[in-house]
Amino acid sequence: MKSPDANLIANFSLADGGVPTYSLKYKGKDVIKTSKLGLELKEGKSLLNGFTISDTKASTFNETWTPVWGEVKEITNHYNELAVTLTQKETNRYIIIRLRLFNDGLGFRYEFPEQKNLDYFIIKEEKTQFALAGDHKAFWLPGDYDTQEYSTVTSNLSEVRGKMKDAVTPNASQTTFSPTGLQTPLMMKSKDGLYINIHEAALINYSLMSLNLDDKNMVLESWLTPDAVGDKGYMQAPCTSPWRTIIVSDKAGDILTSKLTYNLNEPTKFKDVSWIKPTKYVGVWWEMITGKSTWAYNNLTSVQLGVTDYAKTKPNGKHAANTAHVKEYIDFAAKNGLDAVLVEGWNEGWEDWFGKTKDYVFDFVTPYPDFDVKELHRYAASKGIKMIMHHETSSSVRNYERHLDTAYKFMKANGYDAVKSGYVGNMIPRGEHHYGQWLNNHYLYAIQKAAEYKIMVNAHEAVRPTGLARTYPNLIGNESARGTEYEAFGGNNADHTTILPFTRLIGGPMDYTPGIFETKVSAYNPENNSFVHSTLARQLALYVTMYSPLQMAADLPETYNKYMDAFQFIKDIAVDWDDTKVLEAEPGDYITFARKAKGKNNWFVGRTNDEIGRTSKIDFSFLDAGKKYTATIYADAKDAHYETNPKAYTIRKMEVTSKTKLTQYCAPGGGYAISVMAK
Repeated sequence: MKSPDANLIANFSLADGGVPTYSLKYKGKDVIKTSKLGLELKEGKSLLNGFTISDTKASTFNETWTPVWGEVKEITNHYNELAVTLTQKETNRYIIIRLRLFNDGLGFRYEFPEQKNLDYFIIKEEKTQFALAGDHKAFWLPGDYDTQEYSTVTSNLSEVRGKMKDAVTPNASQTTFSPTGLQTPLMMKSKDGLYINIHEAALINYSLMSLNLDDKNMVLESWLTPDAVGDKGYMQAPCTSPWRTIIVSDKAGDILTSKLTYNLNEPTKFKDVSWIKPTKYVGVWWEMITGKSTWAYNNLTSVQLGVTDYAKTKPNGKHAANTAHVKEYIDFAAKNGLDAVLVEGWNEGWEDWFGKTKDYVFDFVTPYPDFDVKELHRYAASKGIKMIMHHETSSSVRNYERHLDTAYKFMKANGYDAVKSGYVGNMIPRGEHHYGQWLNNHYLYAIQKAAEYKIMVNAHEAVRPTGLARTYPNLIGNESARGTEYEAFGGNNADHTTILPFTRLIGGPMDYTPGIFETKVSAYNPENNSFVHSTLARQLALYVTMYSPLQMAADLPETYNKYMDAFQFIKDIAVDWDDTKVLEAEPGDYITFARKAKGKNNWFVGRTNDEIGRTSKIDFSFLDAGKKYTATIYADAKDAHYETNPKAYTIRKMEVTSKTKLTQYCAPGGGYAISVMAK
């Protein structure tokens, strides 16, 4: 079948022995060569061969839908579909392989209709192949069952094996599985100029897919996350797998604007979405990340909920989540037009929360003695500021589910409409992995349960997103990659944010927590010599390039007060958009976005640049013809450098129209941000 614009051609066929296969071409070039499909089952004959085609149904579909929040006002969902029914005569079982071909790529999945001989089954391994047409340049992370928080390696696929050892850096919970195991979304560029992205969509009641590379034949094969006993999926028909996705174009920017992942998810389950609101926030967080302050109230090394009497313990004097200090953040948010304040470390139990595989670690409702929940609710409400709850589970998921209803009720009673949840460390139940079927079901359960209370969720250390925010738009954020916090743990590579929009952000927005103006961590904690691998100007740009309906101004209020001229951009920037344009893009090198604010005729431009100084050339043809705008340009100074002179920035204003062209220098690790306001 062909895509609606006929640039993509997908073929499905049965190879010798009744083996299902598919292939994909773009403008005559091989994207995926003939590749096998099927599943290996734990018991009985596997669903790998012995098939005949018993039915095919072709159809086409075209709709336009409106996301609750997003990068664009409307999304076109236009595809041609082929549903192939395969019968395995030996077992009298049948499955359906459904393929959807869009202008920007292919999605396909396995479907298991209700039937006598295939009702309950256990997946040993899914055997989906992606046979590549060459030794592509790849932007990859080590395959892991428990973390995505690695630095991206840029290399040819043939070099993965030799670079894997150095790529696996320490993490709070990690389980690698192969010397050539890779994560999705996997971004690649072929030698003949194709940009190819492999991921999955609608990950529901299934294990997350990684990829294992056969580096002799350049074939990627699906590799599911196992459970504690090594099984990879417990299935009951009727059911389906997630969609396997291949986004492809000869333009890098097309990968960034693809909505294929969202289009393969179901429409929203909610009739009322008025309570879901894009949010700009500050938080009691960075001061703990840097080591300036603590989450814990005292310096004890062992505490027990309900047993330890915190009123009788000696405070450590560095506990950040205290009533007076949180009021300072509320005041700053109110004064500067922000929406909300996140507070971490407010609840009992932080003294021994990590590394003890402790089951009853938090109860999510009991504050420390110095944190007055009711007073802070009153104070924030009086200033028009919302509070964001923090639920760190320490990966004791069993404990969290026990307390979830009570915790959400507590939130609503005290004015919290959003929660940042966390899953740091090894899982309890022990032996389960962060990305296995059981945990994926938990993350979705937490989102669904939150929706009953009209609560928005921003989950950290959870499974990487697969477009589920279309169906459950209260999932307004995820971490699921190395965020800004790593700038205090040795730093992110300067090219990090030129890659993430091509990889991690394909499945949904990231709570990247940008906006760090004091780039030397030692300014807050003399014992920490880390520094932010970015200029200050690029920290502003990230509000445009790292899309999220949830954006944090992550630095400390006292630092922002020193640079209010630059902070003006954070005050002005929108968090919801009517339109998005990619002006320049090359993964690993640079990205320039322009976005139009929701319901307004104001645009914001952001450029993130790698470690090489570059000149950006953009035109403003995206603006309305015949109209004049005031552009405020926040740029790197001539001598700016992310390592030696990160705070050197310039701010200038100019009048622009749709005919204006701009040449702007970007420092190493730098970039720029532009607000374009209609006159």
